[in-house]
Amino acid sequence: MLLSSTRQDWLGNIRADVLAGIVVALALIPESIAFSIFAGVDPSVGLYSAFCIPVVLAFVGGRPAMVSSSTGSMALLMGGLVHSHGLNYLLVAGMLAGVFQIIAGYLKLGNLMRFVSHSVVTGFVNALAILIFMAQMREITGGGWQVYALTLGGLAIVYLFPYVTKAIPSPLICILIITAIAIGLGWHVPTVGSKGHLPDGLPALLIPNVPLNLETLWIILPYSFGLAAVGLLETMMTATIVDEFTETGSDKNRECKGQGIANIVTSFFGGMAGCAMIGQSVINIKSGGRGRLSTMVAGIFLLILVVFLKDWVARIPMAALVAIMIMVSISTFSWKSILDLRTHPLSTSFIMILTVVIVVATGNLAYGVFAGVLVASLTFANKVSHFMMVKSELSGTTRTYYVNGQLFFASSKRFIDSFDYQEHIEKVVIDVSHAHLWDISSVDALDKVVIQYRKVGVAVEVKGMNEASATIVDRFGIHDKPEDVNTVTEKN
Repeated sequence: MLLSSTRQDWLGNIRADVLAGIVVALALIPESIAFSIFAGVDPSVGLYSAFCIPVVLAFVGGRPAMVSSSTGSMALLMGGLVHSHGLNYLLVAGMLAGVFQIIAGYLKLGNLMRFVSHSVVTGFVNALAILIFMAQMREITGGGWQVYALTLGGLAIVYLFPYVTKAIPSPLICILIITAIAIGLGWHVPTVGSKGHLPDGLPALLIPNVPLNLETLWIILPYSFGLAAVGLLETMMTATIVDEFTETGSDKNRECKGQGIANIVTSFFGGMAGCAMIGQSVINIKSGGRGRLSTMVAGIFLLILVVFLKDWVARIPMAALVAIMIMVSISTFSWKSILDLRTHPLSTSFIMILTVVIVVATGNLAYGVFAGVLVASLTFANKVSHFMMVKSELSGTTRTYYVNGQLFFASSKRFIDSFDYQEHIEKVVIDVSHAHLWDISSVDALDKVVIQYRKVGVAVEVKGMNEASATIVDRFGIHDKPEDVNTVTEKN
């Protein structure tokens, strides 16, 4: 079974994977240069990452066809360290971030993705689509009518060429035709070469020149932790999106380990730490890439382009790549989510919009996702708390309270307020056969009810408690421990 799966990942889609990898390689070059400049390092640092990370992840990653490289969100965290301590410290920070990510994989933190609601994922996708589109607008603004003409022509090729044939990815044809037009007509438009200098040689193994002591550790530790956290968050979210696009599953914990290994390797080759890229991943998927071969080809072909064919690569108009990325933003955006605003619950729509607004406003994907997850969690807790009900019936001098639902921090006050402590009865029975106590707040609420009744001379019996609830009550409760009850009563 494993051998069959491995063969499928590498050899099941050879032609499409190779062509998709070529397109991705071309799209990676300008962004890698831009992110390098953003982080304050030489363009070769980002380009070496765009080679090392995809190639390593082709072998050790958990999500075939997902493209990882240097990204804007990671570059945002690197600027301060580069400015204050230089490139060598950045490389060491990338290594430590990789170690953290490997540990996260072994701790199975990838499983935490199941706690991210669909509305947060949708908001994340829509925000990325908007950010990608906005970035392309900055590329073509002020470039002259030739840039706009090439961009529109590129979009026409991307969308119309599939009607001619799907044997060759339309983004690849777009790059070839738009480049030929710009060179043939002699138009002076922004090109890949205008983004920055392409490296002259192959990446070489190097050991960062930093002192190996506690002082270095304390300098890089906060940066490494931030890089590891943001990288894993963006990677896990992107993996979920690629899962949906391809209707296949992926091993999130293996991907955590793979990202860590890739970041360690790329740091030893002079590259900056990176993570998954939604834009390039979508390009890969839309171009027919499905297997590990596509990401390996992307990394290797990129290196060939920037080292051996850099003079030709430098002449590719940015307009061609802008057209492709606009297609990516349009394809990535969940247009159905706009229609769903009318039918989905208000809370679901609010979470999606909140995620979009925060990500777009801050440019930080982590802020938006964390805010969305937090609000989604609070909304869920509030909803579940309303399903807790307490009914009662009187039989002689005994009143039985029947508790149904989930007792936890959000429903504990409603539980306490459901009892009549002034009623003149001799005994109260609290039947929790159809309830579950989840946390210390619920145990504390049960204690307060029992102790309050005992203070007014009413006997209390709690029955029907399941094993899990009984365990937490036995450990943290005080109503069944006479010495603790007396202490609490004296304090009151």
